[in-house]
Amino acid sequence: MTFVRIDGVPHHVVVAGSGPPVLLSAGLGMAWFDWDEVAALLAPHRTVVRFDRPGHGLSGPATAPPTASGEADRIAAVLDAVGVCGPVTVVGHSIAGFHAEAYARLHPARTAALVLVDSSVEPEARVGVSARVVSARVAGAVLAGVGAPAALGPLLRRATVRLSRTGGSDPAPRSLVRRCYRSSRVWRGLLLENARYRPVAAELLTLRDHFPLPPVPVTVLAAGTSASWLLRQRGLAEALRGDLRVAEGAGHLVMLDEPGAVVSAVLSPSPPLP
Repeated sequence: MTFVRIDGVPHHVVVAGSGPPVLLSAGLGMAWFDWDEVAALLAPHRTVVRFDRPGHGLSGPATAPPTASGEADRIAAVLDAVGVCGPVTVVGHSIAGFHAEAYARLHPARTAALVLVDSSVEPEARVGVSARVVSARVAGAVLAGVGAPAALGPLLRRATVRLSRTGGSDPAPRSLVRRCYRSSRVWRGLLLENARYRPVAAELLTLRDHFPLPPVPVTVLAAGTSASWLLRQRGLAEALRGDLRVAEGAGHLVMLDEPGAVVSAVLSPSPPLP
């Protein structure tokens, strides 16, 4: 566990294992420890890099609204900070799927493969109103002012995890959940990323028009939650000329329900389509 400063913000980074590098980036409001089982399975075969985005986990508070290109550059900066310079397999879960794809498009020479774990999909996104960012900041300040994060944060985290997976309770250590989710910093970061969700999705669509993916394996690993969701995930795989795999029985938090499926997507990717 270490901290590196990027654009003035301390970023919490964990590196383990040896071999070709893989970077794991979690979804909205999640933390580095949500990859624990995946990282443990990968470490004998890969150098595993995990980090918390600003306002998440143990990283410092977010100082600016996120963008797709900014998050791609953040991934590159994290890798630079820990000495990973060669091509890396980038794994993005949920909203971090936007960031991972943007990284592959903007840093093609540094991308070995792309794995999107139940990624967010917004094929017709349009830029939202900037006032949402202001509202998110106000909401975060109000929540902090009334002590909501300290009182309810860990309970909300655990309730969200229970609703988002099929494996039951939250496996994260209670001490870490309390350390992270009692902080207003984390809830402010979550609200800010949520407010910027559609603008980031819209920016990614623009990147698709101007920056082709490198000829590397692309795997879309979808949760088997519903036929309509699988249809959206299939459309994403087709748009990226990638391989669709389904983690049958897994909820949205695939890395908790079916960590082996994530590991398989990293270690045994399908060859890129011509």
